[in-house]
Amino acid sequence: MSYKLFIPGPIAVSDKTLRAMAQPMIGHRSTDFVALYQSLQPGLQALAYTKDPVYLSTSSAWGLMEGAVRNVTRKKVLNCMNGAFSDKWNDVALRCGKPAGALKSEWGQPVDPEAVRRELATGAYDAITFIHNETSCGCMSDLPALMAVIRQFPDVISIVDTVSSFSAMPIRKDELGIDILISGSQKAFALPPGLSFCSPSKRALDRAAATEGRGYYFDLIEFQKNHENGMTPSTPVIPLIYALKSKLEDIKAEGLDQRHARHARLNQAVRDFIFAKGFKLFPREGYGSVTLNCFANTQNIDLAALNKTLKSKHKLVIDGGYGKLKGKTFRISNMGDETDETIAAMLKSFESALAETPKLA
Repeated sequence: MSYKLFIPGPIAVSDKTLRAMAQPMIGHRSTDFVALYQSLQPGLQALAYTKDPVYLSTSSAWGLMEGAVRNVTRKKVLNCMNGAFSDKWNDVALRCGKPAGALKSEWGQPVDPEAVRRELATGAYDAITFIHNETSCGCMSDLPALMAVIRQFPDVISIVDTVSSFSAMPIRKDELGIDILISGSQKAFALPPGLSFCSPSKRALDRAAATEGRGYYFDLIEFQKNHENGMTPSTPVIPLIYALKSKLEDIKAEGLDQRHARHARLNQAVRDFIFAKGFKLFPREGYGSVTLNCFANTQNIDLAALNKTLKSKHKLVIDGGYGKLKGKTFRISNMGDETDETIAAMLKSFESALAETPKLA
């Protein structure tokens, strides 16, 4: 039985995007592929507001996130942790054998720029990781404020996860001074999972070239060598790259400013509607995500029962809380191809299902 996803990812994929994946196969070392790869660069660079290359990786974003740590950490990496996925980044760094420091915040609290300043001022670190939009708790940290601090430490390479914010809002990579920007296909891009993106600065590439133990699959230097020839280091997921081309055409047709405004408008529409039902945002006020909303279950409803009704009667699903927040929060996505009409229909279904949902004892 099919149903529509309003979870934080993967999200619903349009028929147009799915059809784009059905094109005849081409060789990944062919002139056809080089033309395809190179045709994508202007659109991807525009989305990132960058003149730097944007690599394509056949992996989840976690592959590039791990690879980035291996590529640029020589002394110690500072991992800013304020949710499930940023917490995981610290574990990944340690598993890679990299010295790591953990700057911990409560889930739902943004990364504190002044705390970052204090840590970096110790001189112990030459790399830093953080997640711009932590989907586990719907918290979006202040990217310009964080980068303003990090730029004051020229030996520190910044690695920023924009998996659930990239393309949904302006992220001005070059202006902000982000060294390695990473994103993925299955969230705001509204593509199937399996493709990820990485845009490194020259600083990052210079650091990588002087770092041992980078591995191969996620070696930034290998990516750059192949990028210069319009290729990827290894055989890529060509159907998804065709889908990406189709999606970039959609984004260009809509207009970037209009796309950003649509995400902000739909996000607010969901927030206002759910607030009217007596719920509150989970993250700190002023730091809610623009691509999803994470609501605290202040009404103590049975979220599992709610989702069961949504799925069986309304053919859609939301998320009933991630990790230690399961049952305590629920998350509703507004990212990707959603419109005023689709969000209004989802909220009508939510209202109907909520009326049938019991409260927990």
